[in-house]
Amino acid sequence: MLRWRLNALVSDYWTPAHHAVEHEDAETLARLLADGADPNEVFSNMTLLTHAIDVEGDGSLQSGQPLAVHTTAVLLAFGADPELADPDGHTPMDMAEHYGHNLAVKLLRAHISGRAAGNR
Repeated sequence: MLRWRLNALVSDYWTPAHHAVEHEDAETLARLLADGADPNEVFSNMTLLTHAIDVEGDGSLQSGQPLAVHTTAVLLAFGADPELADPDGHTPMDMAEHYGHNLAVKLLRAHISGRAAGNR
């Protein structure tokens, strides 16, 4: 019974979109965003995008596996703001550079330059 309660607490901690990001579940994340979840949602001092880059970077460091970029790409495809800082002032680019996450840096730069071109 205690184990069930602990699992319920852990699973209830994140919003559904942040839960998908935390588990690098790009398919569920895309479904949630398509159904209206805010791609710029902030929870626990992280935007979805800073959270995704943190999970991808930290996961790679812990596992020794190559960096993945799928949750970051899904968020950007659904309109996440590539320049939106989290409440602590960290931007997605700050997070990507911290982890040496070059794939995320390239995606962010492409989306930032695309936005700038659209504002001309």
